[in-house]
Amino acid sequence: MSAPLSGQAVDKGTPIPAARPGSGRTGRWLALASRHRVALTLAFLLVFPWIAPYQALAVNILVFGLYALGFNLLFGYTGLLSFGHAAFLGGGAYGSGIAIVHYGLHPGLALVAGTLLATLIAAAMGVLAIRTRGIYFAMTTLALSMCVYYAFYRAESFTGGENGLRGINVPSLTLLPGLRLDLIDPVVKYYAVLAVVGVAVWLFSRLLSSPFGAALEAIRENEGRAQACGYDVQRTKLVAFVISGALCGLAGALQAIHLSIVPIETMHYSTSGQAVMMALLGGMGTFFGPFVGAATFSLLQDGLATLTSHWQLFVGAIFIAFVLFLPLGIWGEVLARLRRAGW
Repeated sequence: MSAPLSGQAVDKGTPIPAARPGSGRTGRWLALASRHRVALTLAFLLVFPWIAPYQALAVNILVFGLYALGFNLLFGYTGLLSFGHAAFLGGGAYGSGIAIVHYGLHPGLALVAGTLLATLIAAAMGVLAIRTRGIYFAMTTLALSMCVYYAFYRAESFTGGENGLRGINVPSLTLLPGLRLDLIDPVVKYYAVLAVVGVAVWLFSRLLSSPFGAALEAIRENEGRAQACGYDVQRTKLVAFVISGALCGLAGALQAIHLSIVPIETMHYSTSGQAVMMALLGGMGTFFGPFVGAATFSLLQDGLATLTSHWQLFVGAIFIAFVLFLPLGIWGEVLARLRRAGW
């Protein structure tokens, strides 16, 4: 069984006629794009700050794109719907922020500390959550996430409680003696964040192309058959859950440095809902879809918030329209139509 292609859909009720790589010009281009998906993704992200409305928003989209990418590993590629990923985003953000504010660690080490904390939270939640299936899995992750939220809310001496963690000031980043990056400049900050996100995207692609990625696809398509083929389903799902949490934790650590504050709302269940929305808007089970979904959600939020204080109502209505008329998501629909063209 081969690893999932970058544009493979998860929606089993809407089959996509797949084009063979050599069956037409479109098929050959899609096969080429799949082989070089990391390079194409990074090429777009390199020019993105110059086409975004402003660079600070581009940084937000980059961070939330990584957050949606981590969620997509579990939802789009493994078929497990989680409502608890805010715990990993918040764990990474608080871990990074606490390392800087309370212990004065270098921002690079703070990123590692935040990612490790999120990974530990994911491991603890995963051991309990993977015992359940379907809607019970989703509700278990939601309940466990709210337990983590309450624990961080009560730890006021470290997290700031309801006021959030403040004072994460990283005006510059020293890489080597004599080489310092001015993170106050949004363009410099964007490319510094992109360097980290680029490594994560490359590792994510390698993971999908490995036998482990094929195991995830098998579990998503038919868990019982995957188990009959000899896969250790429970262990594979746990590893996928932990890796997904680590990617989201890295996004949270980057967000803390970007915003210089960690609001307690970062761990709220509504933030988990944003991951679901971004994955569905971009396209479940697609490689580039999470960044498309993050850009769409952030641009809608930024544009509508300047027009009305009830922007959530309009974003929700637009999201429902996408689910009804573009069930494969924006990027998933683009890939599906290219496959159907098959010329």
